[in-house]
Amino acid sequence: MRRDEVSGLDWVTILIYLAMVVLGWFNIYAVVYDEAAGRDIWDLSLNSGRQLVFIGASFVIIMVIVIMDLRFYEAFAYVGYGLIVLLLLLVPVIGKEVGGNKAWLGIGSFGVQPSEFAKFITALAVAKYIATVGFKMDNLRNQAVLFLIIGVPMALTLLQKDTGTALVFTSFILVFYREGMSPFLIIVGASAAAIFVLTLLVPNEIYLYAGIGVIWALIILLGKKKVGRIALVTVGAIMISGVIASVDYVITDVLKPHQQNRIKALINPDADPLGYGWNVTQSKIAIGSGGFWGKGFLEGTQTKFDFVPEQSTDFIFCTIGEEHGWVGTLLVVSLFVALLLRIVYLAERQKNRFTRAYAYGVLAIFFFHFAINIGMTIGLFPVIGIPLPFFSYGGSSLWGFTVLLFILLKLDSHRGEVLQRI
Repeated sequence: MRRDEVSGLDWVTILIYLAMVVLGWFNIYAVVYDEAAGRDIWDLSLNSGRQLVFIGASFVIIMVIVIMDLRFYEAFAYVGYGLIVLLLLLVPVIGKEVGGNKAWLGIGSFGVQPSEFAKFITALAVAKYIATVGFKMDNLRNQAVLFLIIGVPMALTLLQKDTGTALVFTSFILVFYREGMSPFLIIVGASAAAIFVLTLLVPNEIYLYAGIGVIWALIILLGKKKVGRIALVTVGAIMISGVIASVDYVITDVLKPHQQNRIKALINPDADPLGYGWNVTQSKIAIGSGGFWGKGFLEGTQTKFDFVPEQSTDFIFCTIGEEHGWVGTLLVVSLFVALLLRIVYLAERQKNRFTRAYAYGVLAIFFFHFAINIGMTIGLFPVIGIPLPFFSYGGSSLWGFTVLLFILLKLDSHRGEVLQRI
């Protein structure tokens, strides 16, 4: 590896990455720590020992990414996309089931999750298409192609019963918006989601319909009596009413029982604290019990006695909250905010559209994981099973996020060279 390859990398981002990985490793050990067993953090029979192996492999991956020719990533985008789609098609046929999801390909005890790698490959494919000569985001055909690019891996991931990972692909709308797409779809989507949640919170839908009727009447009576305006307001009221009417159908006929329970846990976890509300309730107990400073490293009782399922993976934030308190959670949140802001900085200093679009894809994926994972551990989002980047246990997720980030750092390190090629 040449010195200029290393010196050109953004070391601020790398230091944030290293801090997250190390802190994640220690917290994984805290989850599996058993004083009576007498096994240390290096023990390969523990998740902490295996995670160390994954971390070592990540450094090898980083070196490969750094020494790879710059042009490879853009050239590989569509080929890689085709390969990952093929792997996603094979998973339901020859994959193995882990945690109720048939989302793994493996040999013996070793397995990888193709959907984790689909994230960065989809980001490359989206960026390559956006960088096409003559590309315009306001062109409906271009928008259709982009939604197809993210829709295919999303649909195939849904077939694996991995709803959480599938939803990550919706975050690419941020990239589309940055590159010139009208915010209309974002506003409509956010509004529909808000109405959906509001419908779940209100005990009787009749109150919502009455509210819509009152608002519609006020707008019509107090505004200008123009046919176009009246028609627009009426169509809007009908669409909102349609969303409200669809909620019951979606909950009872579309969602599976375990997904229904997750929605119920979000709305009222106390209704069944020993059943579907268990995860969220115990998670909040763990975080709340940490107080300001926390109970101390390896001193978490909720963690030690395994009250929260999947605490090494999806609920790793509970361990941080219990053992390190408000100070520890603030540190973790601050690291993520710093990483996200750094990625924005890297994205905006690019002169090449491919790199900028890819950078915003990286930003969107990290933000989705960060916001949703922490949100579900504190009861703000339903439990959908996605890891906290660099903190949660698992080789596939760690490698996927590492590749995602360091491809960006590689592209950024040669931004001058990229500009010259243009």
